[in-house]
Amino acid sequence: MITEAPAPAPESALAAPPPPLAHPHSTTRRTALLPTAGLVFTTAIWGSTFVVVKDAIASVPVLDFLTLRFALAFAVLVAARPRALASLSRDGWRHGLLLGLVLAAGYGTQTFDLQTASASVSGFVTGLFVVFTPLIAAVLLRRRVPSAVRAAVVLATVGLGLISLHGMSVGRGELLTVAGAFFFALHIVGLGEWSHRNDAYALAVVQIGTVAAVSLVLALATGHNPGIALPGSPSTWAAVAVTALLGTAAGFYLQTWSQARMPATRAAVVLTMEPVFAGVTGVLSGETLALRGWFGAALVLGAMYLVELSPRRRWKG
Repeated sequence: MITEAPAPAPESALAAPPPPLAHPHSTTRRTALLPTAGLVFTTAIWGSTFVVVKDAIASVPVLDFLTLRFALAFAVLVAARPRALASLSRDGWRHGLLLGLVLAAGYGTQTFDLQTASASVSGFVTGLFVVFTPLIAAVLLRRRVPSAVRAAVVLATVGLGLISLHGMSVGRGELLTVAGAFFFALHIVGLGEWSHRNDAYALAVVQIGTVAAVSLVLALATGHNPGIALPGSPSTWAAVAVTALLGTAAGFYLQTWSQARMPATRAAVVLTMEPVFAGVTGVLSGETLALRGWFGAALVLGAMYLVELSPRRRWKG
């Protein structure tokens, strides 16, 4: 069968240069609002489940609870898309494992901190990831942080202090929390750098599975029982299910997807909304929030609004 040769392309088309590749974080205002909304929804989930987690770990060791939470989330994500991991490249597996190890280190140091530090101080110091994130991005990635985002970091830090702090003491627990904040910041920076190169779903699955494996090893190594302590009441099992499905499976997938579409420092500022939602959830459950706490929440909201108003030009790095 004889076919005609395709007509040659016009000379002007051959001479036209290819369109420039879009920067992974260069977005229009409309498209930038969607990942921001995804991160805000994630912080709403994490903040609203704070009371649930607090009640659950009163009857189940923290590392055992983390193992059950992340293992269940991993199983659900794999069951929902069993072939998702097959499409992940070797670099994708490496990125997911490294991010999972860093995330596990953050949860581990934060967990051991809670044995000696107060919850309010721990919450504030953990929130200092908003300070570490631009520093890590500047040192490791040589990213220039816009002045508006630097101002938002200061506002968010002050707001976190007003929400969380009721006196400050520095000891072993607080130092562990500083380490945890550093690991969480490192996770945010790494996720912002690698998430746009990989499938968000598969990358979230590898991270969650890594945290589950590390938590299991730590639980078995430090626990008094030969195995994992299982919840003894339906309410605790419900806490495991809620935090696994919403706080972990949905939350970390949304974080991974959103951070593929925004700079890491902007994401860190948005993530400081978590203690705001935790405070609001506490008020709805009968707790009281002082005037300074409401003012701190307003500063955090102002910080998020400020980074949304900052220019969305290409970050130089």
